Amino acid sequence: MKKTLSLLLLLLAVTLYCGIALAEGTGFTYVHDPRDNAVAMSDIVENPEAVYGFSPDPDSPRLGVYAEYDWTDPDIVKEAQEERRAYHESMDTMTDILYRMREEGASIEEMARAVSEERNRLRLMSYEDDPEDLAAVKKSNLETYGQEDGPTPDQLYEKYGSWTTVLQKAFSPNMGMDACCGLYDEYYWLYIELGLVE
Repeated sequence: MKKTLSLLLLLLAVTLYCGIALAEGTGFTYVHDPRDNAVAMSDIVENPEAVYGFSPDPDSPRLGVYAEYDWTDPDIVKEAQEERRAYHESMDTMTDILYRMREEGASIEEMARAVSEERNRLRLMSYEDDPEDLAAVKKSNLETYGQEDGPTPDQLYEKYGSWTTVLQKAFSPNMGMDACCGLYDEYYWLYIELGLVE
C-alpha cells in the first residue's frame, strides 16, 4: 500500500512536471523560421506572446501602423489572417494581366507598369471595409512615396533600375506580415519562386 501510494505520488509529480513542460512548449513554431530571413525581420519583431510568435515592429515604415493591434489575441489575429489570405488570393488578377499582356506582345516595361498599378489598387481595395486601416496605409504611402496610392512604376524603376525587377517585386509579398499572420510556411513556395529565399 505504501509502495503503491509512493508510486502514485511519483506518477502525479511526473505528470504535473510534464504538463508544465508541455504547456511551456506548446507555442506555435514555423517549419521555415522567419528569424532566418533578414527581409522579413526588417518589418517585425519576435514576440513570444504573439499567436504566431511575431508582431509588427513599431519602427517599421511599412508595418509599424499595425503594431498597435493585439497580436496576442487569437480572434484579432484570425481576422488579420483571413484578410491577408484574401489579399494573396486577390493577386491572381495580376497574373491574369501579365499573361494577357504577354500574349498581346506587350513589353516588359508595359507589363511592369500595369501590374504595379494593379498591385497598388488591390492593396488599397483590401482595406475597403476598414476605413481606419485604409487611412493608415494611405498615410504610410504618402510619407514613403509622396502619394496615397503607393509607389508609381517610375519610382519603382528608379529604385530597382530594371523593369524586370519592378515586375518581380510587384508579386513580392510582405513576408513579415505573413509571419505575423501565421502564413509564412503557407506561402514559402512563393518566396522561393520569387527568389526571396533560397
